[in-house]
Amino acid sequence: MSDVRYPFTAIVGMADLRLGLLLNAVSPAVGGVLVRGEKGTAKSTMVRALAGLLPSIATVPGCRFACDPAAADPQCPDGPHAPEPAERRPAHLVELPVGVSEDRIVGSLDLERALAEGVKAYEPGLLAKAHRGVLYIDEVNLLQDHVVDLLLDAAAMGRSYVEREGVSVRHAARFLLVGTMNPEEGELRPQLLDRFGLTVEIAATRDPGERADVVRRRLAYDADPAGFAARYAADERALAERITAARELLPEVVLTDLALRQITAVCAAFEVDGLRADIVMARTAVALAAWDGRTEVLEEDVRKAAQLALPHRRRRNPFDAPGLDEEQLDRTLAEHSQPEEPTDPEGGPEGDGPEGGGPDGGGPDGGGAPAPGDAPDGSAASEPEPPADAGVPPQGTGGAGKAPVASAGDPYRTRLFKVPGTGKGAQGRRSPAETDGGHTVRARRPQGTLSRLHLSATLRAAAPHQVARGRDSRALVLRRDDFREQVRQGRESNLVLFVVDASGSMAARQRMTAVKGAVMSLLMDAYQRRDKIGMITFRGSSAELALPPTSSVEVGAARLEQLPTGGRTPLAAGLLRAHEVLRVERMRDPHRRPLLMVVTDGRATGGRDALAQAGRAAGLLAGQGLASVVLDCESGPVRLGLARTLAGQLNAPAVTLDELRAEGVTALVHAHRTVGHDRKAA
Repeated sequence: MSDVRYPFTAIVGMADLRLGLLLNAVSPAVGGVLVRGEKGTAKSTMVRALAGLLPSIATVPGCRFACDPAAADPQCPDGPHAPEPAERRPAHLVELPVGVSEDRIVGSLDLERALAEGVKAYEPGLLAKAHRGVLYIDEVNLLQDHVVDLLLDAAAMGRSYVEREGVSVRHAARFLLVGTMNPEEGELRPQLLDRFGLTVEIAATRDPGERADVVRRRLAYDADPAGFAARYAADERALAERITAARELLPEVVLTDLALRQITAVCAAFEVDGLRADIVMARTAVALAAWDGRTEVLEEDVRKAAQLALPHRRRRNPFDAPGLDEEQLDRTLAEHSQPEEPTDPEGGPEGDGPEGGGPDGGGPDGGGAPAPGDAPDGSAASEPEPPADAGVPPQGTGGAGKAPVASAGDPYRTRLFKVPGTGKGAQGRRSPAETDGGHTVRARRPQGTLSRLHLSATLRAAAPHQVARGRDSRALVLRRDDFREQVRQGRESNLVLFVVDASGSMAARQRMTAVKGAVMSLLMDAYQRRDKIGMITFRGSSAELALPPTSSVEVGAARLEQLPTGGRTPLAAGLLRAHEVLRVERMRDPHRRPLLMVVTDGRATGGRDALAQAGRAAGLLAGQGLASVVLDCESGPVRLGLARTLAGQLNAPAVTLDELRAEGVTALVHAHRTVGHDRKAA
């Protein structure tokens, strides 16, 4: 790979991304930018190209924390700094790998010097290196949540705090934060999304001419990187000079009372949580004015700031796609713009013009969106609800043809279901596990390569032998057998595999709405706990893997909404398909423990021994020690108890829809498994 960066000005299209990055280059206080887009859209290329445009910085010679000689950090660990000539260097681009540890980010005790020389010294992390430069996180959605929290806290405060292993350090950490992600691989939690100042959605252009231009330029760059960069050198210099000029103009930009009222009105109209959006919009609008060479914020700056700062803050639940209603934005800005004439009490120009829409809430063409009262939930009017058995395919059709699709009920908070025991999977928020994060519970001899030294335990192991080993200095005399590593207790994410009964017995519209609402709630719980999810549905004569295991819970929610019902109930086929999927996933990721969620009323059709076949399939799963839960969907005055029978065969608890939403109950899976072990011991 060439050391010559691809020129920023040579990138085709993606105007919003270009602007978002440049605004953060002008004013890092905007809070960074999150770039969401499909793979192969040059997200990483553009971020790396931006670093080459940033002005060089003056630093104190020898300072590992890039202190500015004109305003040195009084808390710099390498300080205090004596006056001396400054040295200049380019701003650093620091790329954060997905598997980065917390120690690597914030720094830690220099163990080599501590053990060899008896000196307590701090080894700076990546935040120190990124100070006054760019911190780039590719695939930020794949980082552990506590790592993302750490990075965003530092970006918001402009300072890194380190309190660990007897080291107490504070140092400046102001940087341009850029994260990229592919939403197909899973979303960031809304709390983390909100911490990014701006978010930009990008997609590859569908215009053949533009696509050809992209390919042509990329091939030219690959053939001769230096020559290609030279052709854009003048444009790169001009853009870098404009960034410098905008930075110098930034303190002179005035945010008028009118512009501030428009910002707060827009944030209130879109019902964003908290006040971070207002602050980010204000900073972005000021940066926009400086970028355009103006000293006053205009309405066009406020509008563009809203388009960049609000879409990702509009999500009312984790499954909502980011977005912004442009017509509502225009109406709000028009309502709070300075009128040239007093407003007519019976309907003045502010409410009737094409900018603000008519009194009925229509758009510029008079038609526009439906009135707010047309549908209480804000959705389009739905068709009359058909009878419970309407549209159910006849027996033996395999569920072909038009099958009814019920919408999901409102999601709610569910019980926490855990996998029993202590795992070693990826960090998450569900089941107990030994993880890289979490709190230290004990020390042990290293198992393989030493990765997390338990310092005090190592010292205790070595201390009794120092005289015998002839220690004659401050440094310890260590042997390999003295080293101890930390065992940290945290929580892991799991693979939650849903097996959903979509047969005719579940087809009653109100009943399936409740069932889908329950599964949607469990999906939201899986999203919040950073689980992978998969979904198997069975109806007609077979079972289908509707969603292969993935980290994108949003896709699972979409598939659930579209799930049709009707036909027979091949329960055994659904359980056997689950067995096969889990077998494959166990080979792919042996450390990720599964949790099986069977959603059914327990009925089984397709032959006289259908229930017996389902029982044998359940026994196969139970024999593997699989943690399972049966969501009992049976309702009505007469209940056969088949779901509870299935739960017994799976060695799993059975939970009704009403019990699912109960709070303050301990994990049923753990309790059930404990009871099972007690019975076996007896």
